[in-house]
Amino acid sequence: MSSAATMIDIPLMTTAEYQAKLEQCIHCGMCLEACPTYPVFGTEMDSPRGRIALMRGVAEGEIPADDPTFKTHIDRCLGCLACEPACPSGVDYRVLIEGARQTVEQHRTPGPIERLVRWIGLRQLMPHLGRLRLMAALMLLYQWSGAQFVVRRLGVLPPTLAAMEAILPPLTPHRRDDRKPFPARGQRRGRVAFLRGCIQEAFLGQANDATIRVLQRNGYEVLVPQLQTCCGAAQIHAGDEHAAKALARANIDAFLALDVDAVICNAGGCGMVLKDYGHLLHDDANYRARAHMFSSTVQDVTEFLAAHLHTPPTGSLPLRVTYVDSCHLRNGQRVVNQPRALLRAIPGLELIELAHADRCCGSAGTYNITQPSTANTLLADKTADILATGADAVAVTNTGCHLQVIAGLRQAKPNLPVLHIVELLDRAYATTEPKVRR
Repeated sequence: MSSAATMIDIPLMTTAEYQAKLEQCIHCGMCLEACPTYPVFGTEMDSPRGRIALMRGVAEGEIPADDPTFKTHIDRCLGCLACEPACPSGVDYRVLIEGARQTVEQHRTPGPIERLVRWIGLRQLMPHLGRLRLMAALMLLYQWSGAQFVVRRLGVLPPTLAAMEAILPPLTPHRRDDRKPFPARGQRRGRVAFLRGCIQEAFLGQANDATIRVLQRNGYEVLVPQLQTCCGAAQIHAGDEHAAKALARANIDAFLALDVDAVICNAGGCGMVLKDYGHLLHDDANYRARAHMFSSTVQDVTEFLAAHLHTPPTGSLPLRVTYVDSCHLRNGQRVVNQPRALLRAIPGLELIELAHADRCCGSAGTYNITQPSTANTLLADKTADILATGADAVAVTNTGCHLQVIAGLRQAKPNLPVLHIVELLDRAYATTEPKVRR
């Protein structure tokens, strides 16, 4: 492929803005130690610095955009953004890796099975909560019937489906009627809207129930917009910018129609994307300003509660708890201390820090499905780190991490509970107060 053809085919990576972000990298190597994939593969191209060098080569037309080496090393990136806090030059790696992923997608032809799986997952399931709830009901039957035990024992699923099945958590029947607002308890402090998510609501709905109850207990009326949809994070990870933009517009319309003090999200990966809608829709004249307005109202639930814990829990939870940071919450949103402050606010709870709290668990959006071998290597390290604490429970703040850590502990310590931080807060409240009823 000629340089000229490459330049035409990849307009995003050849924009002046993108080129300027590439030039911010001074090749100091501070990112190498922070990058989880660099020690796994031991190659320069599997570090942020090496990937940026590849991006520069493609953007300048020196490397063909369809070069298999470029695709391999971009695909291996977790997108955990651990390199950003370590970078002394402030490289905006998030934008760089997103542009590279889009370019990879534009210059590859996935096989029929991959196309089908992605079409079903990203287009037909995640944006449609009703379909996901039906799928969750079928998976519940799959577990209760004993079929899951047989399937896992025989190992009959193809690799992609096996990776998806491996992170299926133990399910329980769940349904919540959120068509009407959930009223504040006690003194009314304000009104918030809640992003219930897609996978979170269908497969980890108990975390959403707890989020609503904890917000109520602190004086907030909670609205759950019925027209909201998937945040678009998985679509961005897959390089499907078109689908992500459509989902972003739908969410902006749904939430900006409400008069609320904040939009609350309880998943670190979703929250990072919601806060970045302004960038995602920067070239959309009709939505650019509205996207920035929406994003300015988004807060992670731990970020919000740390500043608005008007009614701290008084019930004691005598537990030793370790906290697994969401990479997108820690590195993308820079919300690090607030989750820990909330855990320390629970009477009787002892927070035990991981030895490597800044290391990714291997979930990384859809990484544990598309790159299961590497993801499992990282998960093994995270699992060992968790077990070394001797904790009685594991706290999380992201859907993908929640599923991934449950999967990692399945063999090592299956009875070790993995709970969202709001679930621990909810339990502390429940020890001294009656259940909140609609």
